[in-house]
Amino acid sequence: MSQYFKHKGITHPKLDRYVLDHTTTESQLLSRLFRDTYVKIHHPRRTSDHLTGKFLEMICRMIKPDRVLEIGTFTGYGALSIAEGLPNGSELHTIEINDELEPYLISWIKESPHLNQIHLHIGNALTIIPEFNMLFDLVFIDGEKDQYIDYYEAALKKTRPGGFLIADNTLWSGKVLETDIPENDHFTRGVMRFNDHVQADERVENLLLPLFDGMMIIRVK
Repeated sequence: MSQYFKHKGITHPKLDRYVLDHTTTESQLLSRLFRDTYVKIHHPRRTSDHLTGKFLEMICRMIKPDRVLEIGTFTGYGALSIAEGLPNGSELHTIEINDELEPYLISWIKESPHLNQIHLHIGNALTIIPEFNMLFDLVFIDGEKDQYIDYYEAALKKTRPGGFLIADNTLWSGKVLETDIPENDHFTRGVMRFNDHVQADERVENLLLPLFDGMMIIRVK
């Protein structure tokens, strides 16, 4: 495996530092949330970070979506980043399956100046998404990696033609390059199946970018 895949992300640590030094700083709210996640929450590496958050914010500023769906809120860093890029009047629906995180999420959402644009849903995304009676302009997929195809298919039905889906962690620390994947490594296998599934899907066009831990950008035809 390449040396560049030995840490979270796919670039060299010194290059990561350079990129951060030349990216607009995150808001104080996001900075506090990131630190608090690492102090108080189990598996804090699951959170989005400064670069991913700024990427999501910029995407929202570029395409100006009316509605955004996020699958996998965790502690809310991605959701708050998306909200910072939303036009006035637009809304974000974010889904988190872990109900124990609900009080934590609500406390941070209440601190956001965009709180009225954020709608938190607690439960299984595969149950919640079919109940939406709306279409989304942008979907961010960042839930359990072995369910990515299921999330994708559910979200695709609720994404308008010309809309976008973005899936995080689609290079999975370089493990997608390995040929001998253990049977019990469901996340690596899930990511690989998802990438192949999207590549073969004639309903969309897609671009797999070597950003962060891999970003698959998908446009619905």
